[in-house]
Amino acid sequence: MKNTAEQSRQIRQYMLITGNYWSFTLTDGALRMLVVLYFYQLGYTPLAIAFLFLLYEAFGVVTNLIGSWLGARFGLNKIMNIGLLLQIIALALLLVPTSFLSIPWVMAAQALSGIAKDLNKMSAKSFIKLLVPSNQNSQLFKWVAFLTGSKNALKGCGFFLGGLLLSGFGFRGAILIMALALLIVWIISLLKLKGSLGQSKNKPKFKAIFAKSSSINYLSAARMFLFGARDVWFVVALPVFLSSQLQWSHTFVGGFFAVWVILYGIVQSLTPKLIGKKNQSKANGRTAFATALPLATTPFLIALGMYYNWPLAITVVGGLLIFGAIFAINSALHSYLIVQYASREDVALDVGFYYMANAMGRLIGTVLSGLAFQLYGLEICLLISGSFILVAAILSLRIDQAADRNIEKISTH
Repeated sequence: MKNTAEQSRQIRQYMLITGNYWSFTLTDGALRMLVVLYFYQLGYTPLAIAFLFLLYEAFGVVTNLIGSWLGARFGLNKIMNIGLLLQIIALALLLVPTSFLSIPWVMAAQALSGIAKDLNKMSAKSFIKLLVPSNQNSQLFKWVAFLTGSKNALKGCGFFLGGLLLSGFGFRGAILIMALALLIVWIISLLKLKGSLGQSKNKPKFKAIFAKSSSINYLSAARMFLFGARDVWFVVALPVFLSSQLQWSHTFVGGFFAVWVILYGIVQSLTPKLIGKKNQSKANGRTAFATALPLATTPFLIALGMYYNWPLAITVVGGLLIFGAIFAINSALHSYLIVQYASREDVALDVGFYYMANAMGRLIGTVLSGLAFQLYGLEICLLISGSFILVAAILSLRIDQAADRNIEKISTH
């Protein structure tokens, strides 16, 4: 009976964490699409739009390091609730009249949103490590894949919601609706989320945020290049390309991104099934390498098709769908591996360090997305993307070697 009650409690906490993550992600995706489309409509260049997200990504790098340390000291529930509150404040800052929406002001609001996003994500992923028994790798893989996949499906809905709200209610109306909805979620989280989970027994010193195993270092580096490869064409270049070159409306651009990310999220959720039941508990760096190689070829082929004037819409849209499916599997594997390799005692520190690398990749990709697209066009963004993925694939091979060395060191002491 005790085990049944404990399992029921774990499931309730998992669903509450997932609900928090879902709600936050919906507003995060909608806000990103709102900012890209609205400020392009106001006449901002692709590079200027990229700079609107610069602090969003830059603060994510710092937040994952400091937030993981704070989570280990004070508990993940507090960090998750702080993340929700900061997102509400970030949305409120964008409710000012249009004349006040200067680049520095929007960058400041996006900086808060970036901090909020990474506090929320780091907390959610760390929670799962603590809720699943250490010997149930298959269950851990399924829960991580579901959380990650469902989050991205909701982010896709957020992209569509952003375009739809912009068309129906205008920029300020859309922001107000999202802020009020998230306020309700925050109040529920304050009342229901269990305290102290993730709080380290031994209060870690600040320098501990950099003390990571070699396997986590290689995995984090691979993650940085993987997400740099995605965002170098996904964040600014692609939405502007679809709007300016293919003449798609705001709602249609938002709807397309919504469908893409929803499908991406579904594939992520299904990754444990796609790789096979026997391989779920054996997934490792070599598995990530095997999925990264075909992923790297996709942006190269899209760029080749554009160079030889293949039908533009079919080449870009079709290639993006293939890219999304393979990327989803590779990303889901990464998300599982960090939770698997993370120390149970200091899970927030390890997961935070990993997502710091993730944020660094997004920062690099975001800047390059605006700069490369404005100077050279989408083809160069695609070539950079393929090159980054090849680097991520090579780094993935080193993950298992580093993990084996760590095991040998432990066994000899």
